[in-house]
Amino acid sequence: MDATFDSDKRKLLSALSHGSIFLSQLLFSAGLPGALWVISDDPVVKENAKEALNFHLNIWIYSGIVGFLCWFLVGWLFVIPLLIFQWVMPVLAMVAGFNNPDSAFKYPFILRFL
Repeated sequence: MDATFDSDKRKLLSALSHGSIFLSQLLFSAGLPGALWVISDDPVVKENAKEALNFHLNIWIYSGIVGFLCWFLVGWLFVIPLLIFQWVMPVLAMVAGFNNPDSAFKYPFILRFL
């Protein structure tokens, strides 16, 4: 049996997964894609939520590394590129989700833990 999924719902839930990075830098911002990953039946929404969780984990790791390097006055060189990456990539992911709702967006330059 081939299940069909609502395209508008898929677009909204995928955008919520990727856009959750804008909520805050706290741990609860990863709760939205985590919850969508667990409770959604749609495979594309699940994949987008998993990718958004991986992005959260990577941003936290990159921020920790840059924060550590700031103690040695080298990290300040990486703050602006990290902020640009953190803000631009989720916007690109949301646009890609609206333009092509049948496939999941894959972030470049991240490690996939999940």
